[in-house]
Amino acid sequence: MLTKRIIPCLDVKDGQVVKGTNFVSLRPAGDPVELAKRYNSEGADELVFLDITASVEKRRTIVELVRRVAAEVFIPFTVGGGINSVYEIQEILAAGADKVSLNTAAVKNPALIADASKRFGSQAIVVAIDAKAKSENKSLETVPSWEVVVNGGRTPTGLDAVAWARKAKSLGAGEILLTSMDCDGTKNGFDLDLCKAVSSAVNIPIIASGGAGKAEDFADAFSKGGADAALAASLFHYNELAISTVKECCAKQGIPMRCVQ
Repeated sequence: MLTKRIIPCLDVKDGQVVKGTNFVSLRPAGDPVELAKRYNSEGADELVFLDITASVEKRRTIVELVRRVAAEVFIPFTVGGGINSVYEIQEILAAGADKVSLNTAAVKNPALIADASKRFGSQAIVVAIDAKAKSENKSLETVPSWEVVVNGGRTPTGLDAVAWARKAKSLGAGEILLTSMDCDGTKNGFDLDLCKAVSSAVNIPIIASGGAGKAEDFADAFSKGGADAALAASLFHYNELAISTVKECCAKQGIPMRCVQ
C-alpha cells in the first residue's frame, strides 16, 4: 500500500514565505531556503513552493530562488506560480524542481497541460485547483458544488471544480493540488466534501489543501476525503504542529505513513 504524504507549503511573496486566511491578510512566515532545510530534516515527504503573486503580477517565478531551495532539499519539490509555457517548465525543472504546478495558465490554456505532460511526463505536471463553494451550497436540497478561482483567488472562472479536475486529468495531469478557498487558513479542517468529490472523480493523486488545524484533520483528509497527500503551511511554519506528530496520529489510525527517523 502506498504511503500517504505530508507536505509543507511555502507560499512566497517578494522572496519571503507568507501566510494568510482565505488568500488575504498575508503575514511573514520566514525565509524559504531556511524553511525548506528545516522541513527536509523534520521528515516532510515533499515540499510545495508557490510564488503566489506571480500570475496576478504577470511575472515569472523566481528561478534563482527555486535553485537555492532545491539545493537544500532531498525530497520531491514542486514549484508553481506564473508558469505559462513549456519553456518555463523546462527552466524550473532544470533549476532543481521535481514537478511544476499549473493553475491560472492551465485554465487559460488547457493545451499547456497536454503539451507539458507529453514533454516531461505526467508525473511532473501538477494541476492546482483553487476552489470556492458556490452560494447555492447553503441550500440543503442541492448537491454541493465548487467554482474554480484563478489569479491567486482573485478571479472567478465559472468552471466547476470537479469537471475541471476531470478535464485536467484527461489532458495529462499527474496530480491535483486541491485548495479550498473557504477553509484556507481557518484551521477548522479540510473541506472533506470537496476532497471526496474530486478524489472520486479522478484516478490520480489528490493533495488536500486549506484548513488544517490539528493532526486529526490530516487523518480525516486521508480516511474520509480520499486524499493521497495533505498540505499545510502556517501550522508548520509557526511551530504549532510537528510533522512527526501528524504522522504518529495518522499511523495510529492505520494510515500508512513514512516514519520520521
